[in-house]
Amino acid sequence: MDSLWSEDDARLCVERYAALGVNEDLALRTYSSRLLGGVPRLVMHGGGNTSVKTSVPNLFGEPVDVLCVKGSGRDLAVIEPDGHPAVRMQPLAKLRTLSALSDEDMVNAQRQNLLDTNAPNPSVETLLHAYLPHKFIDHTHSITSTAIAALPDAEAVCQKIFGGRCGFVPYIMPGFQLAKLAAEVYERDPRVEGLLLAKHGIFTFAETARGAYELMIEMVTLMERYVAEQGQDNAGFHPVNLPAEVAGSEAILPVLRGVIAESARGVAPTRWLLSRRSSDRILRFVNGQGLRDYGTRGVATPEQVIRIKSAPAFLPAPIPNDDQWREAATVALHEFTDAYQRYFAEHNARVGGIKKPLDPLPRVFVVPGFGIIGVGKSAAEAVISADVAEAWIDAVLDAETVGTFESITAADHFEMEYWSLEQAKLGKGSEKRLARHVVLVTGGGGAIGAATARAFAAEGAELAILDLDAARAKTTRDAIGGRALAIGCDVTDPASVKNAIAEIAATFGGIDIVVSNAGAAHAGSMADMDDAVLRESFELNFFGHQNIAREAVRVFRQQGMGGVLLFNVSKQAVNPGANFGAYGTSKAALLALVRQYALEHGAEGIRVNAVNADRIRSGLLSPQMIAERSAARGLTPEDYMAGNLLRTEVTAEDVAQAFVASALLAKTTGNIITVDGGNVAAMLR
Repeated sequence: MDSLWSEDDARLCVERYAALGVNEDLALRTYSSRLLGGVPRLVMHGGGNTSVKTSVPNLFGEPVDVLCVKGSGRDLAVIEPDGHPAVRMQPLAKLRTLSALSDEDMVNAQRQNLLDTNAPNPSVETLLHAYLPHKFIDHTHSITSTAIAALPDAEAVCQKIFGGRCGFVPYIMPGFQLAKLAAEVYERDPRVEGLLLAKHGIFTFAETARGAYELMIEMVTLMERYVAEQGQDNAGFHPVNLPAEVAGSEAILPVLRGVIAESARGVAPTRWLLSRRSSDRILRFVNGQGLRDYGTRGVATPEQVIRIKSAPAFLPAPIPNDDQWREAATVALHEFTDAYQRYFAEHNARVGGIKKPLDPLPRVFVVPGFGIIGVGKSAAEAVISADVAEAWIDAVLDAETVGTFESITAADHFEMEYWSLEQAKLGKGSEKRLARHVVLVTGGGGAIGAATARAFAAEGAELAILDLDAARAKTTRDAIGGRALAIGCDVTDPASVKNAIAEIAATFGGIDIVVSNAGAAHAGSMADMDDAVLRESFELNFFGHQNIAREAVRVFRQQGMGGVLLFNVSKQAVNPGANFGAYGTSKAALLALVRQYALEHGAEGIRVNAVNADRIRSGLLSPQMIAERSAARGLTPEDYMAGNLLRTEVTAEDVAQAFVASALLAKTTGNIITVDGGNVAAMLR
């Protein structure tokens, strides 16, 4: 592992933050923290913490000695100076004189001594940083350090790797007692430059930001070198016999998503997002003969239990077109949830029955021949689950090649998983109405498609944006942000649609709502129209929707969770306009298609609805067309666009809200919402 420190970059960072009133100590603390946070093998997803002891002025301009320590849950990779809230040092030091301190009192004392009461909660390891005397302190859960720290003889191996340069701290759950013990270990030998915490991670410290950072890089490198040089073959990782061919993500994830939904009924939300991960190392782990042994010993560092529980669920290798795999996955999931409920009951009784159970669903599945699958309430959370699981796997692999991987006890897992201070990091805010739903929007680069994607994203949905022009789809994705997926797709090409749907299923685990919006208008009278023009209109405005709907229904059936099909039909289907026959007739056929899908798939829980819109500024109704039509009627463009009963222009955003409303009508199918400001001739009834 190489040092990424740059004196030029550090100086620029100091200068930039000085202009904002940030002192040099905190500026350098921010710079080196980002260096650590930007390397996943050192830190990932809010893990690790860093600090600096410095002096800042109070309201009277008087210097106050403070510890600027990472705020709980802040991400070191992108941290700003305010992510290291300043806590008065003197009261923190005085706390050490206590023989005991509850977690709640510790957090309260830390908050009472913040210089800014609006700052985030200081790290749960604030006192550990406070009780070590050094100016700069770095702490990571680097993968190799967690592997070494998980060995039964970790203290001896620590001595072998570092000599006397790194102290060893036996396992204690983070908090007041760990802070005191770490300080005592340091004080027994103040020459040490770091501390390896059993079953946890590593601390390094120095009087400069660069010194602490480069010590971290050096010590992690020494551990990596030890694993590389001492590592030996482990028979537990010899592969089991696998099928000649393993099914792909698009075939497996929607099925698993449905299995999870069925198992979750009554105990958890039914919709979850999935993220597959596979690599040579992951496959070595999941294919190993000893998987049920080393895969059930627990996490590599206590914080991982908050993300992925103490063990994964085990699924069989998926064979293509294997109808029995769903049943096997169901059995495996029931085994996991039953075991989790027993684990909770046993340990909750031990602590007096005071805890409330979390949902019993796994956050990681391990699948021989396939890889691992992260589970989350959002796409981002599913990716985090997969990332954390991969870090756990890497630590187990490293530990098992130089010794034996040994986690904390089941009781310690429970204490950490149900520790209120760690649970607070995950947040418990209410979810938006369409959270956990995957929404596909075709024609997503156009005015209506982009507005629809934005509207569903605002409701918490995960978005897959399809457009014939991939660049336009990406523009919409970038405007939305998050983990929206952008795909170039020709809806008139069944193969293109099939590939796009497969990519969506593989990315998110499935699909819940489809907004089939892509379309184009072809002008001309029917009698004078070339057959090619009419066929082109039907290919896009009818068969394009059929291609999307057919593939979506296939995924809905794999999931067994129902689904929603929404179509942009247009008022032309019921109120045709002169010289728009190719458009109107294809849209009329689409309206019939909507009704047919509603009729045929209602029993499967698939709702099918449509929106009939008129006079929307978009690719179909360009500024030139608006000018021509308004001039032909002797109207201004504004009056033409507001030529309805409500005398108001209808926008793409209005259409988007109609699609959202249709998606939320849980007991409505075969319905058409008209969004035209009022047009008697287009009224359906």
